[in-house]
Amino acid sequence: MTPSPNPITYASAGVDVEAGDRAVELMKGAVKATHGAEVIGGVGGFAGLYDVSKLLTYRRPLLATSTDGVGTKVAIAQAMDIHDTIGFDLVGMVVDDIVVVGAEPLYMTDYIACGKVVPERIAAIVRGIAAACSVAGTALVGGETAEHPGLLGEHEYDVAGAATGVVEADGLLGPDRVREGDVVIGMAASGLHSNGYSLVRRVINSAGWALDRQVSELGRTLGEELLEPTRIYAADCLDLARTTGAAVHGFSHVTGGGLAANLARVLPRGMEATVDRSTWALPPIFSLVSELGNVPLPDLERTLNLGVGMVAIVGAEGADAALARLAERGVPAWAMGTVGSAAGSVRADGPDYVQGAKGVDGGAVRLVGSYA
Repeated sequence: MTPSPNPITYASAGVDVEAGDRAVELMKGAVKATHGAEVIGGVGGFAGLYDVSKLLTYRRPLLATSTDGVGTKVAIAQAMDIHDTIGFDLVGMVVDDIVVVGAEPLYMTDYIACGKVVPERIAAIVRGIAAACSVAGTALVGGETAEHPGLLGEHEYDVAGAATGVVEADGLLGPDRVREGDVVIGMAASGLHSNGYSLVRRVINSAGWALDRQVSELGRTLGEELLEPTRIYAADCLDLARTTGAAVHGFSHVTGGGLAANLARVLPRGMEATVDRSTWALPPIFSLVSELGNVPLPDLERTLNLGVGMVAIVGAEGADAALARLAERGVPAWAMGTVGSAAGSVRADGPDYVQGAKGVDGGAVRLVGSYA
């Protein structure tokens, strides 16, 4: 065995522990801003601590948990060297899955893997996560930054996160609450959110478009549009469920798989939602991707949200109140369809009809009409 002629240290192997410590110092203020009295111990412990004494007031508390990442949208953030918005995409993907069952997201942790710790960049990412947690009403109780030289490039990183929420058992939302005659309400997306970026990036690369290209249809540069943060619906959905009472029967978070597949997951078997495309117009970015890449409509619909980020399923008697409440909170929303019995319905094998999705043998969704 021949030893190295020069001492090999952790730093010479590419891991800068001091840079990690500096990053923590830079992010501490933003993280603490998400903490209420329930968070114990502050920042820097081995584990985040959250006082769940309020669960003692629940009759039968159910914990809900979710984990996700941002996908290849991080490549856009890295290319534009803008890192304080990607946190909204991360938080949105996680907490808005939890709220679908009616659960309040209590706390969240994050994980950042990078090729090299640049304190200011890591702090910017976490500031975005913390700001998004504040919007969602969720405490950011901990996280981890891992430096992986040789595995990731110097300017590369990926982010992931997990959150835990709680819902009273008799307040659990889901397919068993959905009834014939329910109204399907769409809530507008802020843009692409963070799904389908492998398709979108392939389209713009194939067209040779640069991120700094000014696009008149978008009213800004392509990069600015692609980096638009995900809208976070958690607080709005919880407010809707609380103020309209039993009228809200379920939610569907429109992420990977598109509108029809995600809506089908929250419908009971034997029920069918008919969604009328003519009730909304495709935002410009979706039309641009479609035309620029000659992307077939079925592929577009099962990949992108097409302007609908969250769906509420409400009883017909509560639909107007739900729409009014969302408008008060500044969430563009509209009635896009209804739920009926699938009995006697003619099943279609084409792309306009989805029955069950993502391992859930649930209800069906039928898309009709053309986009406005």
